[in-house]
Formats: sequence, C-alpha cells, structure tokens
Amino acid sequence: MQEYSEKRRFPRMRVECEARYRAEADGPPQPAVARDLSGGGLLLKIRAHDIPDLGSRLLVEVRPGHEITPPLYVRARVVRCDSLDDGGYGIACAIEQTLPAGEVPDGF
Repeated sequence: MQEYSEKRRFPRMRVECEARYRAEADGPPQPAVARDLSGGGLLLKIRAHDIPDLGSRLLVEVRPGHEITPPLYVRARVVRCDSLDDGGYGIACAIEQTLPAGEVPDGF
C-alpha cells in the first residue's frame, strides 16, 4: 500500500535508454538518454548545446536496448528544462502522441 499521495496520472519508470530527438519541423536527430518514462511524459538528458525551446514539439525515439522490445516513437512537447551537474540538461516532455513505426517521418 502506498504511504504517500501520488499526484501523477501515470506511474513513472526509471530507465536508462539510448534515445534521439529532433524538432518536429526539421533538423537532424540529436543524441539523448531517456532517464524516466511514463504514460504521459518522459525525461531526456541532452548535451548543453542542443537545448530545445520550452513549448517546442519534438519527435523522440527511445531504444530500450533489447531486440525483443521495439523502439518507442512519440511526438512530445517540451515542458521544462533543468541544468544538470555534469553540464548537460534534463528536458521534461509531455507525450502528445505515440507513433506506430509506419508513421515515423522519413529521415528519422
């Protein structure tokens, strides 16, 4: 039984998965690491020079690292950006749509 009041709509899972993202409009994919994931959002760790603007929409691919589990493709909106101790940034994103592999835009 939970001893605290969970305010999230979906439980958060801690992960450490290879990921990549790009602005929905265009641009090449940039490397990232998925740090946590839920049914409504995800947290990406990125390099300092690749910081997307708050409110921008991203295409994100998360690769679980196991051949049995396919990649996750989502359209997401940036809701928060925090600097990290190692010089990178934590980018919190709200998932707006999960994309089937057949609907992933070309070039991603």
